Amino acid sequence: MTFKQSFRNWRQYRNTCNELYRMTDRELGDIGISRSEIPFVARQAVR
Repeated sequence: MTFKQSFRNWRQYRNTCNELYRMTDRELGDIGISRSEIPFVARQAVR
């Protein structure tokens, strides 16, 4: 993986985390995840 691709993946991971952390617990529950699962879900989004 190139540096450019690694940076894109990291940026997508951070953007996903930020979006999910801005959601309320109720909104997160509606989509079936808990606050503690956010990093895992964000990592899956990068793949």
